[in-house]
Amino acid sequence: MNKKNMAKLFRAAIMGPPGSGKGTISERIAQSFGLQYLSSGHFLRESIAANTEAGMQVKTYVERGMLVPDHVMTKLMMPRLEQLSCQSWLLDGFPRTFAQAQTLNGLYQLDMVISLNIPFETLKDRLSDRWIHPGSGRVYNMGFNPPRVQGKDDVTGQDLIQHDDDKPEALMARLRHYKDVAKPVIDLYKSQGILHSFSGTETDRIWPYINSLLSSKMHTKPLHACQSQAP
Repeated sequence: MNKKNMAKLFRAAIMGPPGSGKGTISERIAQSFGLQYLSSGHFLRESIAANTEAGMQVKTYVERGMLVPDHVMTKLMMPRLEQLSCQSWLLDGFPRTFAQAQTLNGLYQLDMVISLNIPFETLKDRLSDRWIHPGSGRVYNMGFNPPRVQGKDDVTGQDLIQHDDDKPEALMARLRHYKDVAKPVIDLYKSQGILHSFSGTETDRIWPYINSLLSSKMHTKPLHACQSQAP
């Protein structure tokens, strides 16, 4: 692929603690700017459901409530990124650790990393109101995105659950763990000059600033680079 085609690709990642609104903002970015959105959480669930070899490995950790180790996450994510080698993309939930960031760095040069800084009280309020459909991972918030029928998934009608780690007593430890793990990753991208941090309590107020930043970096929607190669 020549440099002209490479320039059409745009690679970004988004970071933020649980409840920071990463999913909502990621979907808006993907829709507005034509990036392929790859959520590690969605991809983990798909891999488990499809009974892939990597998915079965992941399942053993998820069922025990353990974090998926770096080598398993990279083994799962790298082939997926290879499939998107001709496309611009946005990663959500990967890289989560410094080791994952180093592996990614060895293969791809990120153009931008968005970091969401949301106050603890806001995260606590959002997560304590958060209910999930376990089969699909669809998330509802009783405050601003409630299901049509209380306690039921809009699509399937199945019961929603609240994760134990979204309950207030587990939340502080969960957020502290995120901060500890994310700091070296954030420092790495800051040192590369590609980190952009956004603070606030409302996703709708943060979004215009992210939209403006991306608009300044991407004047047009990225093309599918492989299609533009000369035969």
